[in-house]
Amino acid sequence: MIYQVTKLDQSITIDGNWDKKPWQPIKAMKLKNFMGEKPRHRPLTQVKLGYDDQAIYVIFRVKDRYVLAVTKNYQGRVYEDSCVEFFFTPGEDLNDGYFNLEMNGGGTALFHHQDKQKKNRINIPNRDFQKVLVAHSLPQIVDPEIKDPVIWTVEYRIPYTILRNHSEFVEPATGAKWRANFYKCADNSSHPHWLTWSPVVFPAPNFHLPEYFGELIFQ
Repeated sequence: MIYQVTKLDQSITIDGNWDKKPWQPIKAMKLKNFMGEKPRHRPLTQVKLGYDDQAIYVIFRVKDRYVLAVTKNYQGRVYEDSCVEFFFTPGEDLNDGYFNLEMNGGGTALFHHQDKQKKNRINIPNRDFQKVLVAHSLPQIVDPEIKDPVIWTVEYRIPYTILRNHSEFVEPATGAKWRANFYKCADNSSHPHWLTWSPVVFPAPNFHLPEYFGELIFQ
């Protein structure tokens, strides 16, 4: 899987609005694949990326049901909630490790870097995560579940300074490549599912398999 990351003419205001003008011409990825058993509920999950000289911008939109968000604390178990995830190596060499930024619909996040799954894992300090601008359309806590259809978004801006502090970093520029995958899950909802952008061939849900990452190519 390959995605062309658009170079932005100007920074994007982080407000969770999928329909705002800067995002309109940018192509969306769809998370069409799944892990584990075929889910009874497969929410339409889309994501767009853009970049400038200081940061990479990410926005997810999910047409969902059975939405749950109970994790309140940074580095908590957000993947048990209705959650969208960005796993990426800021370069082409998977041996340099990867980041996983996981965020539930209420904007609570988990942010790590690791060489391989559970090997040399670093929890990105809260002082660094505070530099990530975040917006979300749902309240922080969604409990009980929203069982009816609902569309929700999360949007964020990751400054390169954070990534340089914790990894080998390839500066985004025309032709530069990163490796990445995008995920949607809801482990503890009434309708759990594990969706992926780039297909992952593994018998049980496991997102920590960078060998299945797709490519991000910067325009």
